[in-house]
Amino acid sequence: MHKRIYQKKDGRTLYLYGMEPHTLPPLEEGENTGQAQSHARWHPLRQEWVVFAASRQGRTFLPPKEYDPLAPSKPGGFPTEIPFEDFEIAVFQNRWPSLSPHAGEPPEGLLVPTRDAHGDCEVIVFTPEHSGSIATLSQERRELLVQVWADRYRDLYARDNIQYVMPFENRGEQMGVTLHHPHGQIYAYPWIPPILQKELDAFQKSPVLLNLLPQLSRYTVLEDEHILACIPPYARYPYELLVFPKQFRPGLWAFSTDEIRSFAGTLGQVVQKLDNLFGKPMPYVMALHAAPKGAEEVFHFHVEFYPALRTADKLKYLAGTEIAAGTFAMDALPEETAKTLREVGI
Repeated sequence: MHKRIYQKKDGRTLYLYGMEPHTLPPLEEGENTGQAQSHARWHPLRQEWVVFAASRQGRTFLPPKEYDPLAPSKPGGFPTEIPFEDFEIAVFQNRWPSLSPHAGEPPEGLLVPTRDAHGDCEVIVFTPEHSGSIATLSQERRELLVQVWADRYRDLYARDNIQYVMPFENRGEQMGVTLHHPHGQIYAYPWIPPILQKELDAFQKSPVLLNLLPQLSRYTVLEDEHILACIPPYARYPYELLVFPKQFRPGLWAFSTDEIRSFAGTLGQVVQKLDNLFGKPMPYVMALHAAPKGAEEVFHFHVEFYPALRTADKLKYLAGTEIAAGTFAMDALPEETAKTLREVGI
């Protein structure tokens, strides 16, 4: 894998990754929008930080294809976020971040504790093509994507103030996507988010996923020598999926070449099955959960998929018990949905 680091004129960093060196000359860039400001406030009832980033209200929202900000730029054309005529995978600091190295300080005189939101938010563009998905990428491109995620983990965790790094993908307008171009995001937090802290607490008590592994045959959707994908017996969404390596690994940076190949292939097949389930692209949130800084000896890497459809024409909405109490109520048995998804062709 080759990596080119390019400094944009507004100070943000762009990384160009590929199987071949990227040597194209840069084109004209767009206007500088200035540095975003954000801060965090303590939620005394839930005991967690809430980020406030009012500048995000003005971010790009579902532009037409000719103004796709994640496409390669063209000479004399609309200046995109990537001022080059082509690329394989691109990563850049978000123009409208929630967390930023330049986030500034919180306002004074608030009723609750505050702190800075000095982290980072990156956009990772899977392909120069305007449409597509992890399923439609070539296997070589998916393997490159996994290597890029691993490289971003290494880079971001090397920063003193970063405690947790999470790559994720929001797919589909039902999940709040504001750009159709195939892409994901990477958040680098200066604290461990509450859900990940709960997972860390569980892993510190026992190797939860490896303990479950021998008992997951009826929940398995896909597996090979290295990776397993299943609908877990505790699924909170009808077609929620869990993907993880069969050997303990704290993160993608610890994967072997064979595990990278297997993991990349499994992700593509999982997305293909979800798309084929109802004969249309499945909206979902996919999140990569790696070890927080300092927890590499106990936290087992895994990927969580939260598909939004429960039937071909019905969304899984969060109801009062789920939003207000945090207790999910399921109307589909994981044993049955796992069998259904397992039988879906690829």
